[in-house]
Amino acid sequence: MTTPTEFEMKSAIIEVLNLEDITPDDIGSDEDLFGNSGLALDSIDALEIGVALQKKFDIKIDVDDKKLHSHFQTINALIAFVAQQKALKQ
Repeated sequence: MTTPTEFEMKSAIIEVLNLEDITPDDIGSDEDLFGNSGLALDSIDALEIGVALQKKFDIKIDVDDKKLHSHFQTINALIAFVAQQKALKQ
């Protein structure tokens, strides 16, 4: 069962990357987004997702963050990262 937050994140990725024939239900929340499995996204996709997240959620992404790769690994990791960044702004 997809939560509203998961649906929002998945929908944002689909929209930003213009992923045709993919619905939010097709993306597992704990499935790897990059590499040879899952959506098999690449570094350009990560850049586009990062820019979109900064605009959509009004957050800052530090490209020097050593954990940045792990934050973008799965939908659930992205959700946790965005929540963490929003909390830091408050």
